[in-house]
Amino acid sequence: MAKKFSSAIRKLDWKKIMGALLLITLLFSIAYSIVKIVNAPHEGEGLDESVRVKSDYTLMLIQCVLGLIVMAIPSLIERRWMINIPNYMYVLYFIFLYCAIYLGEVRNFYFAIPHWDTILHAFSGAMLGALGFSLVTILNGSKRLRLKLSPFFIALFAFCFALAAGSVWEIYEYTFDGLLSLNMQKYALEDRTLLVGREALRDTMKDLIVDALSALIISILGFFTIKRDKLAKDYEKAREIE
Repeated sequence: MAKKFSSAIRKLDWKKIMGALLLITLLFSIAYSIVKIVNAPHEGEGLDESVRVKSDYTLMLIQCVLGLIVMAIPSLIERRWMINIPNYMYVLYFIFLYCAIYLGEVRNFYFAIPHWDTILHAFSGAMLGALGFSLVTILNGSKRLRLKLSPFFIALFAFCFALAAGSVWEIYEYTFDGLLSLNMQKYALEDRTLLVGREALRDTMKDLIVDALSALIISILGFFTIKRDKLAKDYEKAREIE
């Protein structure tokens, strides 16, 4: 009985299940945030700091709409460059979006759970590093492209890919902080007191450093894995020649 249950679990299409769950969650969250924007109080009305105002729900709406857009990026990459992204990468990607957007913004985990933002940046850095490895490895093995890259270059690309994606996210936060008077980069305290100098940069630099460290760990592990596999293949070829 246990073996049948385990086999049934493995046969489930987790990519479609997680994609459908994320899509439904984001659509309901968009509707919820629109209703709340209409009814929420304005900022600066002498409210308790725990009360969400219109700008909070505006950020929630933007994040949910952005989530709908970016969840389609892997499929676009597959169709544009005719490559096959592994299902596990889709599942990890959808889990990250669910944790960052729904749990983080809608369920307020960024404030309810200590270091939630740091945890997500560590996860995203590792995930993007793994995605970079997957993309280059797939291209490296493609017969159409005839691309042969060294393990070091693949690891370097994976690291740079993850760090570039993290930088784009910080640019997004900076841009919308300016456009909508938000505080995603934590340049101000909860009472809107502006931080100065290094303190104002602390959150942004912490996010980038965490992204870099997690991507570096994945890149190093990936480098030695590819190196080991390459040595094993070279050894097999040498034995065949003998």
